[in-house]
Amino acid sequence: MTTQTLVSEIKKKQSFLCIGLDVDLSKIPTHLLELEDPIFEFNKAIIDATHQLCVAYKPNTAFYEAYGLKGWKSLQKTITYLNTNYPEIFTIADAKRGDIGNTSSMYAKAFFEDLAFDSVTVAPYMGKDSIEPFLEFQDKHTIMLALTSNAGAYDFQTLTTDGKPLYQSVLETSKGWKNSKNLMYVVGATKASYFAEIRKIVPNSFLLVPGVGAQGGSLAEVCKYGMNSDIGLLVNSSRGIIYACSDRDFATQAAQKAKTLQLEMAALMPEN
Repeated sequence: MTTQTLVSEIKKKQSFLCIGLDVDLSKIPTHLLELEDPIFEFNKAIIDATHQLCVAYKPNTAFYEAYGLKGWKSLQKTITYLNTNYPEIFTIADAKRGDIGNTSSMYAKAFFEDLAFDSVTVAPYMGKDSIEPFLEFQDKHTIMLALTSNAGAYDFQTLTTDGKPLYQSVLETSKGWKNSKNLMYVVGATKASYFAEIRKIVPNSFLLVPGVGAQGGSLAEVCKYGMNSDIGLLVNSSRGIIYACSDRDFATQAAQKAKTLQLEMAALMPEN
């Protein structure tokens, strides 16, 4: 998917909501456990109920890998269902991969070619030769960890090196990598005060923003400092939407939670 297609979808739906499909079998409605593939059936119901309210879905691959081959098959069925029925939706493999060049090339093939995701999250610690293999794919996007929402982010990401925080050096360096136009960045909503400085470095890039909702991030603050002329934000909510209810009408309840966020987003968009 091209960036312009994503921007058009955001403006059409008046939403920049990304829904995280982090499926935990201990949390989904118990009646689904009787089905052959409860993970896929849960995802399918959530997707069918919410696709008009969001522009992206983000399965965290750990929640599928934990169930072995069955989990991986559920992930494959989920992405195939999305690409077949809702091709306008931007898909994110939240895998946080990052390794030496040849290994990264194989990771990229796995997510971009075999599973046909639009994007994948990566960790930049090993430098450009671990990231550039992902950037070679046309109309695919690589979402690099920049400043994350967890408490441990302060262990390294905000340390001062050469007079500036490390995360700023990472952002600046990444702009010089081959095909860096295909980069997006993860910036946690719990770090909203940092968005203004981040936008000085990457004014036009999309930012994937976890941490709104359960982790306490403020949507209004994120938009105040992080929004650009193309919106430039994909704000993720996972648990707050998909586990809104454990009854048989769980998908309807999830849609109501998604609708609440979508309306908040619409009100914060520039034309409104």
